[in-house]
Amino acid sequence: MSDSVNSNTKRKRRLISRRALPYVLSLPALLVCAGILVPFVTAIYYSLQRYRMSQPWAREMNWGENYVKFFSDSDFWNTLSVSLQYAFLTVGFELLLGLGVALLLVRRTRVNNIISILLLMPLMTAPALAALMWKLMTNPGFGILNYFLTLVGIEDFKWGASPSSALFTVVLVDIWVYTPFIMILLLAGLRSLPTQPFEAAALDGVPRWQQFYRITLPMLMPYLLTAALFRLLESIQQFDIIYAMTQGGPGDTLTVFQVEAYLNFFQSTNVGRSAALLMVLWAITFFISNIFIKNWLRLRERARGET
Repeated sequence: MSDSVNSNTKRKRRLISRRALPYVLSLPALLVCAGILVPFVTAIYYSLQRYRMSQPWAREMNWGENYVKFFSDSDFWNTLSVSLQYAFLTVGFELLLGLGVALLLVRRTRVNNIISILLLMPLMTAPALAALMWKLMTNPGFGILNYFLTLVGIEDFKWGASPSSALFTVVLVDIWVYTPFIMILLLAGLRSLPTQPFEAAALDGVPRWQQFYRITLPMLMPYLLTAALFRLLESIQQFDIIYAMTQGGPGDTLTVFQVEAYLNFFQSTNVGRSAALLMVLWAITFFISNIFIKNWLRLRERARGET
């Protein structure tokens, strides 16, 4: 009798454990979702308020007034313009350079493998640390890069200290840090392409440049879109390189979304406007990612012959 009771008890425990297993396995995902949604909902709540930390007694709901003010706020339109310029310049140059380097290293040789590993070293450097290093090298007074410029006849180049060259300077740093990321993605894509189309084109006497435009680029497009999406989302949310180099200056030359939100929160103590800026940034990244993902899915369906 006791044996049957014990077996029934064990059977019930197994049944309960099987039913509870999906919930236990999904618990980490639920915790991650909570860690994302709680700050997100809090930011939405703050963005609908007139709230300054220096004037907590004047805190009140304004129901979207922060967003409405953006339409007539020249600082907001400057932030939007600078953010888009920075994002598209960095991603464009990084795609071109990354693709060029990947094409040079596509052959599997020991030398190419060593070079590809060495080129990854900037990516292993923290962006803020890389920016500080470049800030020292581009210092107008004692920077080593100005010494090299004097050798080719360029005197007193201001780099990040001048509004005319500040954007160029931070874009240069971003390219140095993140081009290896695109290079390694595209190199993996190039090395995974099938060889049969290229062999058939070579037998037919198709020139190399036509092979590149008619075979390589179309087959590599999903990898290009993936690399562009990752970098575009990162570039439009850039903070560490720009803040470490120029703190958003000179003036408002480099006040991208993250820097503007940071300055509004910690210097102006305007929590409502800072949160509203971040929500606009989220909407832009959501829109861009949707466009890229739809194009990526369409390319995948075309590759499978479904369209």
